[in-house]
Amino acid sequence: MKKKYFIYLVFLFVLKNTIAQVQLSTYAEISIITAGPGSELYEAFGHSAIRVKDPMLQLDLIYNYGMFDFNAPNFYSNFTKGKLIYKLGRYKFEYFLRSYHQDKRWVKEQTLRLTPEEKQSFFMYLERNASPKNASYFYDPYYNNCATKLRDIVEHILGNKLLWNTNNLTKNKSLRVLMNKEIPWNTWGSFGINLALGNVLDKEITFREYMYLPDYVHKTFKDSQRFIKSSTENLVEKETTILDFKEAKIRPILLSPFLVFSCFCIIVLIFTFLDYKHKKRAAILDFTVLFSSGAVGVLLLFLWFFTDHSTTPNNFNILWAFAPNTIISFLMIKKDNVVLLHIYFKVLMILLLLIPVFWIVGIQQFPLAAIPLLVALFFRYVYLSHFYKV
Repeated sequence: MKKKYFIYLVFLFVLKNTIAQVQLSTYAEISIITAGPGSELYEAFGHSAIRVKDPMLQLDLIYNYGMFDFNAPNFYSNFTKGKLIYKLGRYKFEYFLRSYHQDKRWVKEQTLRLTPEEKQSFFMYLERNASPKNASYFYDPYYNNCATKLRDIVEHILGNKLLWNTNNLTKNKSLRVLMNKEIPWNTWGSFGINLALGNVLDKEITFREYMYLPDYVHKTFKDSQRFIKSSTENLVEKETTILDFKEAKIRPILLSPFLVFSCFCIIVLIFTFLDYKHKKRAAILDFTVLFSSGAVGVLLLFLWFFTDHSTTPNNFNILWAFAPNTIISFLMIKKDNVVLLHIYFKVLMILLLLIPVFWIVGIQQFPLAAIPLLVALFFRYVYLSHFYKV
């Protein structure tokens, strides 16, 4: 058994080095592969990869920068801390295509207009990066992902021969605006992402940053040109639809965040009215509201200050998910903190009133589905401020 295993390793080593030293023929093609979105949240943005095909050498490989291993050591803790380790996978294109055919997701191919020397440079670059010592990289969903890698590689290979055309891109957009176009607003995925990420996403971006999404890689490559000798030609030589499926959508769910928060808002308003009428306070409701919102605030502060995520700092969702609420939820059990609580709920009201100001002036967009939740919190804090008035 050990002998067979040793022979297999030798075979893989020889194969790897053989491929790495291959000289592509004049019939070789380098293509950008764009796959449509799937029905799951992690598939909502589609996918990008590079195909190297040479019929003379019977070579047809996909280079996929979207590979990761759930079973890798400390995967989940690294994920939480923002140390997302992805890797470049190289395998037969037919396997890649089979997966998307099974999921019924469209796949389009853009064959790049390259000289033989550029094709070889492309191939060697990908081969070097597919080697085990180079394959892993720190993934960032907005700045260093499967789509931005393709942009960076083409810029590296073509240099000043590349002419990006951005005339057809809608200007003055932010990363959050582009992201929210891909994910329906009334889903828990959209709510969770918009809750966790700060106002880095709300800054106006450059055209290169548009290409964090596969759709914009496809669009920008289609519209761009390159220099060949003294003339300019289209960067994409030909475009082919390999799989033609109707674009998948994220499936709506009955208990959407807007529905859940609307029901919560109604419940809070009813309890608040009854409390006002009977001059009392629903202690269990207040403890639940304050402790829960405070716990969310603690999580947001952790993401802000104690992780390496590039987009979680400066998150003004802490204006409503206020971390000190966790402490106040226990202080409210006692009845001798009237002055403190009166002032505290006044402060919470002011923080909530800042949210529409931040939203309107463009400092940060907040989850749309959270509007009923914010309304509920504001009216409850108004009542609690009145209840603890000396």
